[in-house]
Amino acid sequence: MMSSDSETSVLNTTEKPTEKPTEKPVAKPAAESVQLPAFEKSISEKIVEKFNDKVKIAFVKKDRIKIDVDKENVHDVAEFIRDELNYDHVESVSGVDYPQDKEIEVVYHIGSYTDPSLSRQILALSTRAQREENPIPGNDATKLPTLRDVFYSVEFHEREVFEMFGVFFDGHPDNRRLLLPEDWADLPPLRKDFAIKGR
Repeated sequence: MMSSDSETSVLNTTEKPTEKPTEKPVAKPAAESVQLPAFEKSISEKIVEKFNDKVKIAFVKKDRIKIDVDKENVHDVAEFIRDELNYDHVESVSGVDYPQDKEIEVVYHIGSYTDPSLSRQILALSTRAQREENPIPGNDATKLPTLRDVFYSVEFHEREVFEMFGVFFDGHPDNRRLLLPEDWADLPPLRKDFAIKGR
């Protein structure tokens, strides 16, 4: 037989616990509009004003602007950037392999030595080429127009993108390999489907 104390404790455990009052959700503050840097915004606006829907502004940040353009217009946009905006050299050229999109993006990082107002600015001009599944660099559809006649400094950068990604640059005076042996017969080594043999 149970004592009355234990009976009370058994009864208490079967009662519903008291519920805490629910707090009302706090409203999130309204999203503030992002204030773009004025100088960089003015540069991007000049490009859009000139080329309208032929260009897409990917981003505008302090000291950085990225412009996306199709390969048919990249040469004209590069000339405008040089002649009207005073960017005078390409600091580097990089490639990005997008096998899921069947494209390879080429990005030119453009700066200026001669215009002090642009000394910290980098304008990234990007375009994309069709990506071949079985590349034959120089003899397939993975081609872009060269920008060497606009910016002389791209000469070796475009050669490197040619051999590492397989993007042939139409009009480039010297589309030879730069780092790999001339008899390289494998995929371009910076493509995502390149595999080191024996591993």
